[in-house]
Amino acid sequence: MSIRFGIIGCRHAHVTIFIEEMLALGHVCAGVYEKDDPSLAEQLAQKYNIPLVQSRDVFLDDSVTVIGSAAINSEKIEIIEWCEQHGKHIMVDKPAVTDRDKLDRLEAVIRRGRIQVGMLLTERYRPAVYTLKRAIEAGELGQIASIMMRKPHRLNPSSRAAWHFSKEQNGGIVIDLFVHDFDLLRWLTGQEAVSVNTVVAKNELPEYPEFLDAASAQVVMSGGAIGMLYSDWHTPDKSWTWGDCRIFVNGTRGFAELRLSGDPSVSGADELYLRVTDSQPLEQVELVQPDQSLTADFLSRIHGERGTLTHDDVLATSRLTIEADAGAEVLGMGK
Repeated sequence: MSIRFGIIGCRHAHVTIFIEEMLALGHVCAGVYEKDDPSLAEQLAQKYNIPLVQSRDVFLDDSVTVIGSAAINSEKIEIIEWCEQHGKHIMVDKPAVTDRDKLDRLEAVIRRGRIQVGMLLTERYRPAVYTLKRAIEAGELGQIASIMMRKPHRLNPSSRAAWHFSKEQNGGIVIDLFVHDFDLLRWLTGQEAVSVNTVVAKNELPEYPEFLDAASAQVVMSGGAIGMLYSDWHTPDKSWTWGDCRIFVNGTRGFAELRLSGDPSVSGADELYLRVTDSQPLEQVELVQPDQSLTADFLSRIHGERGTLTHDDVLATSRLTIEADAGAEVLGMGK
C-alpha cells in the first residue's frame, strides 16, 4: 500500500536519502516545506518533481502519515513533537537532538509510543559495514578487542550556512559526527558503553569561536571491547573524496579494515573490506548488500514489526552522544 509522506525542514542534503528510498519503495511525496531558507527545498522539488509547499499544515491531511526532516539540528525536536501531536511518524536526519533537555523531550515522545521516530543512521546500511557485522556475528574475527573509526570530513566553510558553526544550533562536532560512530560501536559489538573520555579541539576559523574542528574519544564497552573514535573537519580541498573514512577491527582470531570512501590506489572502488584471520591470509572480502534499506526498516516498525534500528537504539545512541559531548575536554579555545 502506497504511503504519502511530506518533508518538513530541508537544510541538509541528507534528506535526499529518505526521499529517494521512499520513492524507490513506491511511496508518494506530498511536498517539501522549509520555512527559512528554501533554496535546497526548491532544488529537490525540481529534481524529484514534488510539490514545494508554503506551510507544514498541508501535511495535516489524514492521507499524509509519515514525515521526513533535515531541519536545523536544534529545531528537530519541535518537529518531532508536532508530528506526535498530529499522529505522524517521522524520520529525522542525524542528530535528532543537540542537548540534554531535548534528549529528555525525545525520550518522552518515544516512551508515550504514539508514533515511530527514526533517525538516518545510514552507516549500518553500507555494504561493507553490513558485511562486517555478519562476519562478527559468525565469529570470523573471534572476540572483538577493539574498534577504531577514523572519519575526517571536508568543511568547505564558504558553502556552509551560519547555523553549521553555531554550537546551539548544530550541536558541535561530537554530536554532529560521532553519533554515527557511537551507533556502530553499539551495533557491531552488541555492547553498551560504560565509560567515554572525549577531547575536542579548535585549530582554525577564529571568526566562529564556538566551532570546534577535531574530536577524539576512547570508549570502554560493557563486554570489554575498546572503541577509539576520531573525526575532524580537515580533509584537504584537493582530496579525491569528502573524507577518507576507515574502520579498523581487531579480534582474537582476525583483523579487518574497512575503507568506506574508497582507496585512491584502487580505481572505481567505493568501499573495500580487507580481512586476515588465523586461518585465511589477507583478502578483499566480497560485500553483501543489506537485506533492506534504512527507510524500509523504519517502515517495518510503523507496520508493527520490531525493525533492526529500534527506538531503544535511537535513544541510547543519542544519550551516549550527548553525554560524550557534555564531558569533553576542550583544547585550543584560546587561539
